Amino acid sequence: MHILSVNRGKVAPLFVSDSGVTQSVISGIRKQAVDSAVQVGILGIEGDEQADLTVHGGVDKALYLYPHEHYAFWEKTYFDALKKTTQLAPGAMGENLTTIGIMENDLWVGDRLKIGEVLLEVTEPRAPCYKFAARMGFRHAVKHMLQSGFTGVYLKVKQQGNIQAKATITLLPGLREVSIAEINGRRLRGRQRDLFP
Repeated sequence: MHILSVNRGKVAPLFVSDSGVTQSVISGIRKQAVDSAVQVGILGIEGDEQADLTVHGGVDKALYLYPHEHYAFWEKTYFDALKKTTQLAPGAMGENLTTIGIMENDLWVGDRLKIGEVLLEVTEPRAPCYKFAARMGFRHAVKHMLQSGFTGVYLKVKQQGNIQAKATITLLPGLREVSIAEINGRRLRGRQRDLFP
């Protein structure tokens, strides 16, 4: 298990279309890979910004981790929705950490991830909002994320330090009372018509 990419971004306008009306909202969803080591503090990666701290960011959602293994799913889904081929770069889901070898089904609330001197704690899966659909360019992107279970997870910073791409991730199991998969299942149950079986 390791970090493929560390990503950060500034708050910027994002154009959202609904019922033929396009409006601009502020979002920090556009993330770019960082080439060198960066400082991780209690509120996340130095230089990273979030627009709406009621939904993203803060102490319990300081960093967002997303498995790179899901990128092939999103590239196919993007093609199916828009009939365009795209190659998504790390950070495309709005994540701070693009990872290899660690998935939602491996994680439980309270599990800790040791990455060099940094210690992170799993808090919850992402609950995607309309800004994710706007970023992806098709309206059903939120449903696809929820129904696939490919949500990624939010992390709390327990020990600060520097972090960089290629760093090894060590999973330290917590009490294992509530899994990320369980939370994703509860959020989905009975709320949405399936887009796919």
